[in-house]
Amino acid sequence: MCHQVFGENENIFGYTDLHIRLYYSAASLQTYLGIEYTDKIDPSKSDGMKADDVEGALKKVLAPGYVTNLDRFVSLLEKDKSFTPHGRLLHAFTVTPDEGSEKRTFEVYYSETSTPGFLAFHERLQTFLLWYVDAASFIDVDDDQWTFFTVFEKYLSSEGTPQYAVAAYATVYRYYAYPRHLRPRVSQVLTLPPARKLGICANLLQAIYSHFVILPEVVDITVEDPSQDFQRIRDYVDAKNCETLPAFQPAKLIQGFSSEMASQACAKFKINKKQARRVYEILRLKNTNTSDKTAYLNYRLDVKNRLNAPYQKKKLEMKKLQKVLKPEEYAATISSTGIAETQGRLASQYLALEDDYRRVIHRMETD
Repeated sequence: MCHQVFGENENIFGYTDLHIRLYYSAASLQTYLGIEYTDKIDPSKSDGMKADDVEGALKKVLAPGYVTNLDRFVSLLEKDKSFTPHGRLLHAFTVTPDEGSEKRTFEVYYSETSTPGFLAFHERLQTFLLWYVDAASFIDVDDDQWTFFTVFEKYLSSEGTPQYAVAAYATVYRYYAYPRHLRPRVSQVLTLPPARKLGICANLLQAIYSHFVILPEVVDITVEDPSQDFQRIRDYVDAKNCETLPAFQPAKLIQGFSSEMASQACAKFKINKKQARRVYEILRLKNTNTSDKTAYLNYRLDVKNRLNAPYQKKKLEMKKLQKVLKPEEYAATISSTGIAETQGRLASQYLALEDDYRRVIHRMETD
């Protein structure tokens, strides 16, 4: 993915057999840019048409200090041997990728904009967003409300000394909440491809929670425009956490969502009411015998009533409009709002939601 550098179509004009090589060292992210081609358009033979400036385009997004000489890059790899992560160690965990394979160790570090050396490292780290996250943008690190959580794999070199490799990271902004509180919002989260499917993002999110939930000034923790994949990870972590709370036990779940659930989820894990409701629906489905037609029907109706609430509100608004609009105006308004299609939309929305919930439950049950 490189459309944010080379345009929507990701086309580069004016070269034959163009190859762009972008290498990062595993720990310090020292960067190598290599550009190779067999031929390049000659402006004097093509009515003045020039080849695209490949390095110029990449230079705008790469951190200063990248090298274009491969031997120089190889010499920089020596720095990784003595690299130690910036910031404060928050959490360590191990992962066994496959049965019989060796355990891998990961560590989560917390940094702020004032952490010595971190911003220069982050300037290199953030470029991964452009290659792996659609419509990603760089944050303004001049704002000291940004906080950073970086995951490193810790392993032993062939000499037996500990070394590190970047695996994932997240940025969290500390928003102000009246009168003297904070509302942290998870903004960017990225797990690098070699470290995916290992449960790293769930551990990273749990580390973020653990850092903020103990702070009395934190009201709740939110997420900025989560992708579907990240929302499932968030659901999994929140459901695992809330499953331990008294208000989310099976006998309480069957009674419906309650203010007790919302208050306990917020007090213990800083989960907002909207997400607490979602967690309730996941845990209730997990504890519902879907072979019991009555129990399953009651569950579906409970969720559909929640999904239908915005449509019901819109219908009430339309009834008020009907009193002041001419019949043809009202008919046109009804058509444009799509109220007539509500039932079909509601059914498909519910099916998609239950499918997401089942995937979360499956992960909870196979841990």
